[in-house]
Amino acid sequence: MSDRLAMSAALADDLVAHARAEMPSEACGLLSGDLATGTATAYHPARNADTSPSVYTVHPDDLVRIIFDIEDAQRDLVAIFHSHTHTPAVPSPTDRRWAHYPDAFYLIVTLADPDSRPAESLRAWRIRDGESSEVPLRIG
Repeated sequence: MSDRLAMSAALADDLVAHARAEMPSEACGLLSGDLATGTATAYHPARNADTSPSVYTVHPDDLVRIIFDIEDAQRDLVAIFHSHTHTPAVPSPTDRRWAHYPDAFYLIVTLADPDSRPAESLRAWRIRDGESSEVPLRIG
């Protein structure tokens, strides 16, 4: 299993565009690809069931549909994505408490600076047993 996450610039742009479109609520979704190499190749946007600027829950219907789509494409769940509308791209206590996929990366974008580029606003994390550690993120 890779200790770093990689994605194309176009994919990173899609994440940020989705996050901006969902303002003032947090955006969320899943990324698929190859977990062994840590390469995300597709973004699967989801609805935030909480419709909140400070927390997110991937809508249960979307979660089931997306997981089946990922499995049907014979890909892996690589990352779980969400936005922080006004705070840094660092897992909050709630993010750490509700992280139930220890093999997946957690990808957070901050929208605190609306003029920042994806490479400046996206950060990748591993969250296990309530503890988070940042991992390298390569965009391009």
